[in-house]
Amino acid sequence: MTDVDPIAEAQRQWEAHGWREAAPGMTMVTQLVRVQQLLQGRIDAVLRPFNLSFARYEILRLLAFSRSGSMPMTRLGSLLQVHAASVTSAVTRLEAQGFAERVRDKDDRRIVRASITEKGRSVVDSATVQLNETVFEQPQLSEDQVAELSALLSTYRLATGDLPQ
Repeated sequence: MTDVDPIAEAQRQWEAHGWREAAPGMTMVTQLVRVQQLLQGRIDAVLRPFNLSFARYEILRLLAFSRSGSMPMTRLGSLLQVHAASVTSAVTRLEAQGFAERVRDKDDRRIVRASITEKGRSVVDSATVQLNETVFEQPQLSEDQVAELSALLSTYRLATGDLPQ
């Protein structure tokens, strides 16, 4: 750890090089990227003993939340906002771990569904308890700050078209 905040120094450099108008936006983006790295490190530390990435955890959690325990692969990609190839790769890994399986839809054989196994339910439930206790319930901000930051991030997502109007 240094005595100087590298992001504050980057802002100073931006301003010194004549990019004063861009400096606040660069600082905001860099801060967000750094916070994402810090949060990802905390999440990875929790999920590592379960042999899960956050992407695979999210798939299992969505499947566990669904009434039937299964969901079309295309729907998973849509909900997670990721490319179909990413979902296919993650589900393939979950299958190899015995946490999920692929099944053809009984009503429309063209549809491939990802389905959570009992082993997958057990691991995602245990991982969720750990994530809740060590990450989600300890966001390192006050309740009011969490609400304010969440509102700001939603405003940004709305402005960029990531949320429905």
